[in-house]
Amino acid sequence: MKLLFSWLVIGLISLSFTFKKGYDVGDLVTDFKLKNVDGKLVSLADYQNAKGFIIIFDCNTCPVSKAYNARILALGKKYPELGFPVILINPNSPELSEGDSYPAMVKYAKEKKYPFPYLYDESQETIRQFGATNTPHVFVLNKTSEGLRVAYIGAIDDNTRNASKASSHFVEDAVNDLLAGREVTTPKTKAIGCSVKLKNS
Repeated sequence: MKLLFSWLVIGLISLSFTFKKGYDVGDLVTDFKLKNVDGKLVSLADYQNAKGFIIIFDCNTCPVSKAYNARILALGKKYPELGFPVILINPNSPELSEGDSYPAMVKYAKEKKYPFPYLYDESQETIRQFGATNTPHVFVLNKTSEGLRVAYIGAIDDNTRNASKASSHFVEDAVNDLLAGREVTTPKTKAIGCSVKLKNS
């Protein structure tokens, strides 16, 4: 009976790991290598001097993503020089969202003059690894002695339509907390946007 109970406990623990979807705050992040719009492969290990990262799952087509585009550009201009580069990842399947194909990404990034990488998650392994559900969906990573840890997950701010009316700037506040050596005050919020277009989901 004890042996049966032990196997049941092990089985339940295994199931809990199996059904865990993506990272949570405090988790260590595994690196990835994805193709940028310039054709080169990019990984987090390329940024040896980074203190952390602002990873944003984004796309070409979502109206919410478009509404946040100027704010994402502002993050990409402000924080890389402070040690937190911005990396955009498009996780959408072009089979389900034609406007999110790699050629469309190249054109979009050129039109918007992106100063940061815009990566194509063709296999959708990275989106499943992180567990992002929307575009945009942000993961702020903090470099520690153990590796890169998730410090914040969620929305960019609290106003999807108008940047000037946002009263809470979640990503900026999280990065500023980390730069000041503080715990992130608000480590998790709800990401608002279009659902990620996953194949075989």
